[in-house]
Amino acid sequence: MENSKKRAAALAAVANYIKSEQEALIAAQTACDSGTSKRPFAGVGAWSLSGRQSQMQMRGLMQMKSFHGARLR
Repeated sequence: MENSKKRAAALAAVANYIKSEQEALIAAQTACDSGTSKRPFAGVGAWSLSGRQSQMQMRGLMQMKSFHGARLR
């Protein structure tokens, strides 16, 4: 009995999540169609993801270098 309640709760949560994603996508598309949005809805592109990853990696390296230098002094 307990297992079936957990399963039902998990399925309801997944269904609610999928429904909210669909509603967000529809809202974004209608905003683009009506002209209220300044730029059209676009997913995360490979180039922008690569650029952000590169920036985070460089910041991590800089932080490691600064912390490493502070321990030696």
